[in-house]
Amino acid sequence: MQGVLYESELGSLPLLARGKVRDIYAVDGDHLLIVTTDRLSAFDVVLPDPIPGKGAVLTAVSNFWFERTRKRVPNHLAELTLADVLPDAAERAQVEGRAIVVRKLQPLPVEAIVRGYLIGSGWKDYQASGALCGIELPPGLQMAERLPEALFTPSTKAAVGAHDENIDFAAAQSLLGAATAARVREVSLQIYTEAAAYARERGILIADTKFEFGLDDAGDLWLIDEALTPDSSRFWPQDQYQVGVSPPSFDKQFVRDYLETLDWDKTAPGPTLPPQIIARTAEKYREALRRLTGRDLPEI
Repeated sequence: MQGVLYESELGSLPLLARGKVRDIYAVDGDHLLIVTTDRLSAFDVVLPDPIPGKGAVLTAVSNFWFERTRKRVPNHLAELTLADVLPDAAERAQVEGRAIVVRKLQPLPVEAIVRGYLIGSGWKDYQASGALCGIELPPGLQMAERLPEALFTPSTKAAVGAHDENIDFAAAQSLLGAATAARVREVSLQIYTEAAAYARERGILIADTKFEFGLDDAGDLWLIDEALTPDSSRFWPQDQYQVGVSPPSFDKQFVRDYLETLDWDKTAPGPTLPPQIIARTAEKYREALRRLTGRDLPEI
């Protein structure tokens, strides 16, 4: 089983940032090292307890999807190996299986969210307005119902501790420019549709997902961050899905559902998780990895 890593400490590279889940280090002028830790954020708050093996699962799942989608859109994975940028074996061992070397790109200030089912903030929006991020929907839809077609519903990108905000496509165009916004929407919908069909064959419904993109110096679009992981998506077991209820999940929604039972105002600091919630969450992440890729975490 992968060891637990809440926070990486790599003395040989400059630390640029610690995000909700990822630690980012500078390699050179063109490359970054991204370490996916076992931190878990819920309601935009980083919780105090790590989920063992989570970072390795996210890395393996992302790399799987990066390989499957690279003909559709290039991604940020670089040709440099971990050994190239971390020659010290002890440092390398700390982040093995959870670190990637990536190209340095300019991240777009918008999260590209695609929804295939009516759940979460999309369901709340629909209940209040009959629309989802400004997109009118048919009346009478139920919670968790599959949408007539997948929808692109972008949001702003918030800093750690702040909340993302859903925006309509016109606002995304204002932030990105019309051509880039159209390209992001097109690619996001294509990747989601293909991935959802693949996952459905393996017993997983991808209810919704979030992509992030960046631009290179030539203005070309690249897929960055993570792709179609249990952190960036809602994964539902197909055999337990039914319209009208919030299905069980393979992702951190399990933790969100537990947190909703607490008297917590969803601001930092986050509450401690019971051992059984941590263990069950870790198993859900690994089950998603096994179903999607046919592989499990290596025993180290």
